[in-house]
Amino acid sequence: MIPDLEVKRCLPIDGDRALLIGRVWLPTPPAGPYVVAVRGDALVNLTRRYPTVSILANELDIARLRAEIADAPRLASLDEVLANSDEGQRDAARPWLLSPCDLQAVKAAGVTFATSLLERVIEEQARGDAAKSEEVRRQIVAAIGQDISKIRPGSPAAEALKKLLVAKGLWSQYLEVGIGPDAEIFTKCQPMSTVGHGARVGIHPRSTWNNPEPEVVLAVNAAGAVVGATLGNDVNLRDFEGRSALLLGRAKDNNASGSIGPFIRLFDDSFGLDDVAKADLALVIEGPDNYRLEGLSSMSKISRAPADLVEHACGRYHQYPDGFVLYLGTMFAPIDDRDRPGEGFTHKIGDVVSIETPRLGRLANRVDYCDRIAPWNFAAGALMRNLAARGLLEVRK
Repeated sequence: MIPDLEVKRCLPIDGDRALLIGRVWLPTPPAGPYVVAVRGDALVNLTRRYPTVSILANELDIARLRAEIADAPRLASLDEVLANSDEGQRDAARPWLLSPCDLQAVKAAGVTFATSLLERVIEEQARGDAAKSEEVRRQIVAAIGQDISKIRPGSPAAEALKKLLVAKGLWSQYLEVGIGPDAEIFTKCQPMSTVGHGARVGIHPRSTWNNPEPEVVLAVNAAGAVVGATLGNDVNLRDFEGRSALLLGRAKDNNASGSIGPFIRLFDDSFGLDDVAKADLALVIEGPDNYRLEGLSSMSKISRAPADLVEHACGRYHQYPDGFVLYLGTMFAPIDDRDRPGEGFTHKIGDVVSIETPRLGRLANRVDYCDRIAPWNFAAGALMRNLAARGLLEVRK
């Protein structure tokens, strides 16, 4: 059972002001995913007006949306839906939360914090072997000899450091995207394959070195405008990626390897991109072996501004007609030894991962092997058929 799924732990501290949009699976006819908003202690149904969150983001008018939320029919109790979102305790006859995005592409920015940048270089130099990581870490820190968090990506100082490290034979593809002119933007997974609050997240059964990545996730519409933010866990297999950067897809994109939620907080006069840039994300990992690890990822220490990362992801060279969500990266890379000295942290099955920040709420998931989690089988085609059967695909003007 995932602890503390009650409303007061999962919603923003200023939830009475927050404009929160999400998705709920309603198992009773007409069954399917519903677009919802939080109104007081209830979730209200916006699906007739906005069949998908993608459409809502592309047509967003905050004043009109507030009026629509005020008039929308009640769908379910917020408290009951949150409690039933724990996959391990779920009543399949009652509604539960889904990931709050649907047709949007799921993108991620990599090595956007200096701390995690060094860990990616260490993974590469250690060839994915956790037992070698500590010695490699000492060698790299000694060779760099400066605080790279103070170096602006693409700057003359970054270029000078690159020349120095190339001369020492220590330049890395991770340093290239971490302090070079071009950010790493990759596809985390397919649209609609992320899981929501309370669901299980998956690690590959062959992985022996892996970790969560607590991140802010931006919601961006087709025009490239950032319309809101939420929380995400970009589950990562350090051993797979460490063996070869060409295994990034295998390291990142597995069944249930990304969670997002619980709700997208839309930007309005109470919350915006400046608030995202100041957020501190608290991470807690609680294991079945009574293990506990706490960490913090501070957005103020990000190397590239969130708006800059959005510009790297889209524009005249790359479009997203259904919009996209963008994981912003993390500074959290756990190095505390969990089992044997020198091997750092890795997940155990049953770990509960909680990611929390006051203005976005709390996202919690339990870890399992990705092949033991129910296969993902409700994608865009299934969504279109479901919406058509419910009479929700009228031509939009």
